[in-house]
Amino acid sequence: MKTEEKMIKKKIGFFFLIGLGILLSILLLIGQTLALFDYNLTVELGLQESVNEVGKVGVAYAKGFGFGDTVIYLPLLVTGIIGLLKNKNWGLFSMFGALAITAYWPLVCLYAVLSDRLAITLTPDKYISYSVMLPLIAIYGIWGMWYIINLKKKETSA
Repeated sequence: MKTEEKMIKKKIGFFFLIGLGILLSILLLIGQTLALFDYNLTVELGLQESVNEVGKVGVAYAKGFGFGDTVIYLPLLVTGIIGLLKNKNWGLFSMFGALAITAYWPLVCLYAVLSDRLAITLTPDKYISYSVMLPLIAIYGIWGMWYIINLKKKETSA
């Protein structure tokens, strides 16, 4: 493969990583941070489940994840995006940490939703959409970690 083709592939991968990271940051801000202040609004927006679907304990856990996402995950992700755009090493490390969380949380949620359908009573369309979207988010996280590892390898070997 020619050097020019490699650069184009690198740019596409880089902007895919950054673009989805920005989209995920916006969704986290609206769906998770906003839930700390107005949980019912995030339910109305379709970004959280109602107490009827997940129960009071489920809502408490959702708010707990919202808090954790707001103070750890979102800052890591935003710092990673900024650092990568500025071509800083700390951007690689921050983004890698955020991507590890990105690979982890969708699998936890998917397993919880599918393992006990009596405890979590979602509408059929949510079961379908979660079964599609959550694995895709996890794949983005895994791919992103792989991409950063390979990016770092290329930088150190150059």
